[in-house]
Amino acid sequence: MSVKAFKLVSAVEREMLMGDKNYINIECIECCGKNLYIGTNDCFIYHFLLDEKISTAGKITFAATKQLHKYLGLKKPVSELKAASALTRLLVLCDNTITLVNMMNLEPVPTGAKIKGAVTFAVNENPVSGDPFCVEVCIISVKRRTIQMFMVFEDRVQIVKEVFTPEQPCAVAVDGYYLCLALTTQYIILNYNTGISQDLFPYCSDEKRPIVKRIGRQEFLLAGPGGLGMFATVDGISQRAPVHWSENVIGAALCFPYVVALDDEFITVHSMLDQQQKQTLPFKEGHILQDFEGKVIVATNKGVYILVPLPLEKQIQDLLASHRVEEALVLAKGSRRNIPKEKFQVMYKRILQQAGFIQFAQLQFLEAKELFR
Repeated sequence: MSVKAFKLVSAVEREMLMGDKNYINIECIECCGKNLYIGTNDCFIYHFLLDEKISTAGKITFAATKQLHKYLGLKKPVSELKAASALTRLLVLCDNTITLVNMMNLEPVPTGAKIKGAVTFAVNENPVSGDPFCVEVCIISVKRRTIQMFMVFEDRVQIVKEVFTPEQPCAVAVDGYYLCLALTTQYIILNYNTGISQDLFPYCSDEKRPIVKRIGRQEFLLAGPGGLGMFATVDGISQRAPVHWSENVIGAALCFPYVVALDDEFITVHSMLDQQQKQTLPFKEGHILQDFEGKVIVATNKGVYILVPLPLEKQIQDLLASHRVEEALVLAKGSRRNIPKEKFQVMYKRILQQAGFIQFAQLQFLEAKELFR
């Protein structure tokens, strides 16, 4: 049975980005507050401002206003974009080089600071340096079986560590000193400070794209064998049951309490609370799915869309209206971290009463009695 947890809303339509130039494709996206950045296959970066509007009927729409675009001059696709808002910098990966540009005018920093020889990179969202004006970046190097750690400042970069891996790495996420790596045949956790590594489980990167995503402090989400979305901590254990994805998932995002996955034809939504699939949205030709500060964004080659979460209280009421009491209570308990304590207690008491009346009407008197306590 489905729950309407998200609504798909268009943010940037094809005409705004490319007009009648059919050869332009979206390669990557980054969102920081209201700032949306798009990297394209013809070496441009586009900067839009996203304005969220709510109608009197409660319908949410997004108006994107183009600020500017910038040609990087390399005739290569812009592969990845990451914002470092504390530095007002955008990290741009193009032609195996990470360039620092100003977030507002998209101009490269005057010093020309760059990180060369990067295949892909990840920003450490749980940094170890303690410097608020520094961003820690981990790159998979073009050098074989090599990971490099950098400190990125406003106008300079500094390498701090180089580590070697047992196999060629193809995807990375980082948390503190811990790297979660997809190698050629397996996933591992590697502490780059101590050099100690821990094998997680086998995986064949030749057959399908690995997914390595940090979902919280010392916890990662991985695309496992058999179409499973697997959770792993830095200790190499799983504290949650896996979610069942399709075999060909190409992207994953988190919007608590949901894990969102993208494949060739659908966006699927699973609950982290009971691992059940809650919603399926048809979506063809998608190739990017990411979350940014709670905002889930999905993109095709030609357009950008936002998955807008419905209020949790509405989702709970919809479940109760369908007499799905157990699911409603699981979601209500799980929503505690998203709602202020006093408001949650009032809401939860009301939900327990509603659930109790539903059980009572179904002649489940013992269950109803428990809920009325």
